Amino acid sequence: MTNNLIEKLKLLRLKAFHEKVSQAFEMAAQNNWSALQVLEYLTDLELEQRRISKISLCFKKSKLENKFTIDQFDFNHHSSRKKNKNLMQDLLHLDFITHKKDVILIGNPGVGKTFFAKCTGFKATQHAVKTLFTTAIDMINHLITAEADNSLLRKLDHYQSPDLLVIDEVGYLPLGTQGSNLFFQIISARHEKKLTIITTNLPFANWGTIFDSTTVATAIADRLVNNSEVFVLEGKSYRNRDKKN
Repeated sequence: MTNNLIEKLKLLRLKAFHEKVSQAFEMAAQNNWSALQVLEYLTDLELEQRRISKISLCFKKSKLENKFTIDQFDFNHHSSRKKNKNLMQDLLHLDFITHKKDVILIGNPGVGKTFFAKCTGFKATQHAVKTLFTTAIDMINHLITAEADNSLLRKLDHYQSPDLLVIDEVGYLPLGTQGSNLFFQIISARHEKKLTIITTNLPFANWGTIFDSTTVATAIADRLVNNSEVFVLEGKSYRNRDKKN
């Protein structure tokens, strides 16, 4: 009877149920559980299994590759990190997702923008938030390729649909007319609907050098800063902290 039940549970894709049903029956016999208690025990196991599986899938689809945690971030490296410490740690409570608040991290290469963005992205995956990490140039290259082979709508949705999109390295390379227009489409579609984290080496005043025109740059920046947290990280590269002058 149990084997027959297990096969039916497999067909229903109740993984925790079919793995633990025999154990549940043994525990029920030992502890004089009612049928309702057995069902509640197995249901709790199934819900926990699905929660873990969802988190694992969110991390896999995020393209983060590694697990970045805030305990690895040295807030004592520079005064700007100390200044922003409380706000940055508060960000990891993920309230900004509930309040639909974008995040912009500005600073020179090596000051910790990407690492902190990845920490936030990883924390989001651990709360089963659909997250995607990409660099600006990779995103635009994929979109341009998709436009050429008539799959642009599908690729746009790939970047527009995640609850949290982390776009790294905005400003390292100019995006040109086509890339700027595609970038605008992504930001415009996500505005006040989905959350976006941007890391950039350039202040907003210089975004005209990234995008094809000041008009497009202004339109993108306007949407991003409308409801956002902006962090400016300063100082020398953390990667060069151990090098002598």
